[in-house]
Amino acid sequence: MKKHIQVLILLGWLILIPFALQAQVPPHPNGGGGPGGGNTPVGGGAPLDGGIGLMIILSAAYAMRKRLNGSRED
Repeated sequence: MKKHIQVLILLGWLILIPFALQAQVPPHPNGGGGPGGGNTPVGGGAPLDGGIGLMIILSAAYAMRKRLNGSRED
């Protein structure tokens, strides 16, 4: 009987939790202004170069380490 109650509570939780986790409405692309106001891009102007450059540097360092150590397993 205890097992059935635990299963019912879990199922109830899994059914009801999506209603509490509703996403917010995204902001307007122009910083809240109307169409044509401002020049903020739709993506928010997030810089991509910093992360991509860091990933390339770390990948090159990892490849160099693997090459210098040979094919040994770390």
